[in-house]
Amino acid sequence: MSDISGKVVAITGASSGIGEATARLLAGRGAAVVLGARRTERLEELAESIRASGGRAATRTTDVTRPADLERLVAGAVDEFGRLDVLVSNAGIATIGPVSDLDTEGWSAMIDVNLRGVLHGIAAALPVFRRQGRGHLVTTVSTAGLKIVPHQAVYAATKNAVRTLLEGLRQESTDGVLRTTSISPGYVRTELADSIDNPEVRAKIRRSMAESAIAPEAVARAIAFAVEQPHDVEIGEITIRPTTQG
Repeated sequence: MSDISGKVVAITGASSGIGEATARLLAGRGAAVVLGARRTERLEELAESIRASGGRAATRTTDVTRPADLERLVAGAVDEFGRLDVLVSNAGIATIGPVSDLDTEGWSAMIDVNLRGVLHGIAAALPVFRRQGRGHLVTTVSTAGLKIVPHQAVYAATKNAVRTLLEGLRQESTDGVLRTTSISPGYVRTELADSIDNPEVRAKIRRSMAESAIAPEAVARAIAFAVEQPHDVEIGEITIRPTTQG
């Protein structure tokens, strides 16, 4: 019997890529999933596909830059399935380019989605976890924060801010109620490159993805590994990347 079976899992950024793969995998292993993203139509299509395969799924249109949307996502899990066991904070964007481009709008957007979006999820889920006596925050970070490279300075900064945030929260939460897990993927075949405005950088990232990126299902399996552990076991951080990534 899978330790995932029966869990209720909310996922942001669930309409494609890692979020979609995670929803399908966890639902297939018996979890009830609550899907959050901005693209409502794609969420509904995914939910219908999961239900058609015998799984349980609900949707909530979710823009992680809006705290009220995260509150609705968490409340939706409780309303539909009676509780929330795991929040997978997966939504993210990458407006990659040299700092000298002075793309202040892009910087702000990454801070709003990649950092504030995670904070909004924590603010929504933590009170529920405390009332229940347990809960698990799983957050998609990035290897970009582990190896700093040109054109990714601000993106990496947002990811390292999240890594720092989760470690601080972990140290504040050693009473056995909360588990935190950071998942740091490398190159994964997702739509992340679509949010890169600089055409040269976008083309380079797409080439790298085409040549060596792993499937989002690989990251979903890593998330499932962390989620399926007994509650007294915390997988703090997982790094997963192609074997050919430098």
